[in-house]
Amino acid sequence: MVELITGLRAEQVRANLERVRTEIVEAGRDPESVQILAAVKYVPLEELGVLAEAGLTLLGENRAQDLVAKAQAYPGTFTWDFIGQLQSRKVRQVLPHVRYIETVASDSALAQLGRHGTPTTEILVEVNVAGEQGKGGVAPGELPGFLERSPAKVVGLMTMPPLAPEPEASRRHFAALRELAAEHGLTELSMGTSQDYLVAVQEGATIIRLGTGLYKPAEGSGAS
Repeated sequence: MVELITGLRAEQVRANLERVRTEIVEAGRDPESVQILAAVKYVPLEELGVLAEAGLTLLGENRAQDLVAKAQAYPGTFTWDFIGQLQSRKVRQVLPHVRYIETVASDSALAQLGRHGTPTTEILVEVNVAGEQGKGGVAPGELPGFLERSPAKVVGLMTMPPLAPEPEASRRHFAALRELAAEHGLTELSMGTSQDYLVAVQEGATIIRLGTGLYKPAEGSGAS
């Protein structure tokens, strides 16, 4: 069982946030062009105030019920994206609280968006760029038709590449997503986690989803 992340300190999180921003600059990108999303699946509601104190404003939650609870507990403090596996029956629940649903990948989800969203509801389509069996996401070849069927406004694409021991292994998948987005005139690219975000930034990510990379003690901090 994964343990919850507790005992966060604002100065520690802030130092990690500044380190990531510096790395974005060193990668040749304008830090204003890359949004840093804090993944808070394992961060309890009572710790979120620390993230606000540290300067984080964009959070992502994997579970619909937790997103609703956390968003309601901190009204107006954060912008929220839904980043977990999307069950179509949860669309109605999360829509009032999110900027984007980043993981739309089924016709049943599209049907719920048509029922409960509006033409201005903004989403990202999850793409299975590597063609992994049993993994969520629209196949690249099916993307054009999926975009045409969407009743919501698709603003970008999201992907999770295969697990790999080295970040460099993700590069071709990130590049493929960037090319797909360019083909369809989409501007948002949500790709890269704490393991491979620098490669994602180099390949054009506009949103990186970070968890442990933001919460662990900063190097040289002396924290145990």
